[in-house]
Amino acid sequence: MVFTSSIFLFVFFPICLALYHTANFLQRKKEVLSSLRLTDWILVVFSLVFYGWTMYDGVVWIVGYVLMVYLLGRIIAGMPQKTSAGLLAVLSSVLVVVLGLLYFRYFNFAVDNINRLFSSSISVVKIVAPLGVSFITFSAISFFVDIYRRDAKPGSFLDTAIYLTFFPKVISGPIALWKDFAPNIRWENRKIDSGDFLWGLNRIVIGFAKKVILADTLGALVAQIQGNISGGMDLPTAWGTAFCYMLQIYYDFSGYSDIALGLSALFGFRLKENFNFPYLSCSITEFWRRWHISLGTWFREYIYIPLGGNRKGQRKTLCNLFIVFLVTGFWHGAGWNYILWGVINGVFIVLERCIKNKNWYQKTPRFCKWLCTMFIVLFSWQVFRLTSVSEIIQYFGILLGIVRFPTVNFTWKYYFDTRTLLLMLVGTLGALCLNARWAKLLMEKVKNKPILFSIAQIILLLLGGLSVMFMINSTYSPFIYFQY
Repeated sequence: MVFTSSIFLFVFFPICLALYHTANFLQRKKEVLSSLRLTDWILVVFSLVFYGWTMYDGVVWIVGYVLMVYLLGRIIAGMPQKTSAGLLAVLSSVLVVVLGLLYFRYFNFAVDNINRLFSSSISVVKIVAPLGVSFITFSAISFFVDIYRRDAKPGSFLDTAIYLTFFPKVISGPIALWKDFAPNIRWENRKIDSGDFLWGLNRIVIGFAKKVILADTLGALVAQIQGNISGGMDLPTAWGTAFCYMLQIYYDFSGYSDIALGLSALFGFRLKENFNFPYLSCSITEFWRRWHISLGTWFREYIYIPLGGNRKGQRKTLCNLFIVFLVTGFWHGAGWNYILWGVINGVFIVLERCIKNKNWYQKTPRFCKWLCTMFIVLFSWQVFRLTSVSEIIQYFGILLGIVRFPTVNFTWKYYFDTRTLLLMLVGTLGALCLNARWAKLLMEKVKNKPILFSIAQIILLLLGGLSVMFMINSTYSPFIYFQY
């Protein structure tokens, strides 16, 4: 099941929300019901339905996974702090879930490359990776390490089940650290007022609009152009496609995150922001502080800092940074394009670290830094998008004017009509302007003026209706990060 489907929007979501808040009301009236944690069981059951809708046999896997993680967490918690036994327990637990991830996501990738390298004939295995296995694995590692560090207690089996299966985040995040998520589970921290509820609904509407109006429309265009590449591609089409994908992936994933944050708020959970206008960044380092913030936080907490962070000198710091981004690329998928994408980001992060204190760099105008950063991001996204090295080389050749086709069946005028250009303009303004000071002042004024607030709510209501129309009329288009 996906957020942008009729079954979720008109059946699953309203039933789940109604039952949850009915149970919430009864628990506040009857103390005996509070001890049964009826609302938590409703969340877990509906989360399992959500997870198993696409892969019904995945329910068995995730229930077994939750039980395993819970038991391993109890073992870690039972070990004395800062002892070799405790360290062995947490490392063994992490190894178990990492090996599972490697098997599901990278076994056949490794076999294919071994066969090519050594001309062997090892058979690949038909493996269907569980949905969201990468995100679930990272959550499990956070659970183990936070318990080992005594940053949070393991809690009950039900606590673990809520953390790992919570349907707004189970498939594509945001990645909530256990020490941050655990306080939300306590009933006293899960109060919902009308302001929180309205904030959640508004955030869901914004996320839907980002996904179905902007990301899906631009994504359909990108897929159409790429599918017609054998018939030739002119230079404007190549650059337009690259720019469209840059907008598509941002609005696709930030739209998902908006929906996840909004849904969580409706159930009394407040997850941390996952995006902060990344296309305003003036360096790749800043970009990664603004893009997929929860993933960056996870890597900092559980890889960068354990490796030594910046505490062991410049050379070791640069090495640690590069390792983090190499793993980032590897985490995104079993493909050389993802690894190359991680290497590109790692190289520029290391380079920026080396030159950030140089006089010439500090005197470089912010606009020049921003423009350079956006070109790097745009090019790197094409590496992320295209699945083979040959495709990447060919596409870069077209972008740079090196590869030219004798005939082009469809020029840029065919693809980039008025509607598409308008959506690209709206997407660009949304990605760059809504964080400006004037925009923040305007939003603050809207909050404080009842008439403006009412108008804003009517506009959001209309936007929600338009999004539903786009959703119903469009073909199925899963979120890009569902594959990770």
